[in-house]
Amino acid sequence: MELVLAMDLRHNLVVHGKSGHRASYKPLDWGYSPTAEPVGFVKAIAPRNIYIADLDRIEGTGSHDRVVRECARNVSACYVDRGCRSPQDLLSGYHIRNIVGTETGGDDLARYGGGLLSIDIRAGKVIPSGSDPVEVLRKANGWKFDGCIILNIGAVGTETGLNREILETLRAAYHRKLFWGGGVASVADLHMLGDAGFDGAIIATALHHGKIPLAWIRRGRMC
Repeated sequence: MELVLAMDLRHNLVVHGKSGHRASYKPLDWGYSPTAEPVGFVKAIAPRNIYIADLDRIEGTGSHDRVVRECARNVSACYVDRGCRSPQDLLSGYHIRNIVGTETGGDDLARYGGGLLSIDIRAGKVIPSGSDPVEVLRKANGWKFDGCIILNIGAVGTETGLNREILETLRAAYHRKLFWGGGVASVADLHMLGDAGFDGAIIATALHHGKIPLAWIRRGRMC
């Protein structure tokens, strides 16, 4: 199972997110990196794969495109959610894999021709539509995305753990590559995701608290 290090960017710094309360996000000046400057952060941790949420662009207040491209040059895969609002918003670049989030992607997700779909969830419902995530996953089988991410925004940064029954229900609804992000607390949670058939996990807080081995993030896989 693929392991991906999450990085939320705001005002040219890596910030620590919790439960999606973005106004309270602070620079990530603890953990495995001595700096919250994005490129230095990537070089210090040396992950194989990264996931970048460009919060400024998602919120329509700025952009980190140059920084994202520079970070991408230091990894094997850089998954990036830059708040795409149309197919024209997809970012080109070395090692970059675009993510289209339901939060910003619009009502017609079938118009996108590739990348990953991030099914953004809060309180068990997809935002902003309020749909059941299982229903969206079933629809996504007919869209052109290469895979999906279930991003439990309310659980981001909380290390609350996962629910096996929910994971298995979500996995059964979708037939391509499927990642999970939000609330991963331990190695046991990663095994649970793997057993449920997920192809990858996006993690941050559990790594910085030493609950998931740094060597795994550097290899990009559970070892």
